[in-house]
Amino acid sequence: MKQLMLAIAAVIFITVGSTAQNNQIPLIGSEAPSFKAMSTNGKINFPDDFGKQWKILFSHPADFTPVCTSELLELAYLQPKFKELGVECAVISRDGVETHKLWVKQLEGLDYRNRGPQAIEFPLIEDTQLKVSEKYGMLHKPTSTNRDIRGVFIIDGNNIVRSVNFYPMEVGRNMNEIVRLIEAIQTTDESMVYTPANWEKGDDVILPYYPFSKAESDLSAEEKEGYYPMGNRVWFKEVSKDK
Repeated sequence: MKQLMLAIAAVIFITVGSTAQNNQIPLIGSEAPSFKAMSTNGKINFPDDFGKQWKILFSHPADFTPVCTSELLELAYLQPKFKELGVECAVISRDGVETHKLWVKQLEGLDYRNRGPQAIEFPLIEDTQLKVSEKYGMLHKPTSTNRDIRGVFIIDGNNIVRSVNFYPMEVGRNMNEIVRLIEAIQTTDESMVYTPANWEKGDDVILPYYPFSKAESDLSAEEKEGYYPMGNRVWFKEVSKDK
């Protein structure tokens, strides 16, 4: 009997542990969870269908709602910028594909902020069973058990999660900040540097190392040009002298 009770306890522990793991928000540095679903652009296998492109997965509470409407129109307006950065976008909610299509049709007929109508090229993914929402931790149950909050997952070309952000249902996301964040991450990858607070593309960057060895400490000011300290622990590298 004791062995039977231990076996039952072990099964319960494994089941609960597995469920908790499946519902965990993907952490920065982890592989992006994959899924297959229907979208306004047809069947989608995320993130593999986007290949080596960077990806952003946006979750939102519901179609035909005012804050989400403003967000998708801003996202549509920034499509050329995201493509310039090598980024593909996808949007997901619990709404079905037919509802998504009706919403897209309405959105593409609006003139938001006098920019003219914007074509929506990115897919809107259905998640009627909330399976993806659970897998990505988009359901924050103290707030809602059946609608996603506003999630943003930035995923690199190797399908590694690089940034995770969540916003309240009542607050629209700043799409320009998401662009800035991608530019910052890509800059740190390409140049092996850090970015300071409030960094914008073209600003000076922080070096994660001391720029001169002891043997080079007596270099002339001209030879050291392009680097400058802040205190004795933080060194900056100049990026643009025209700013």
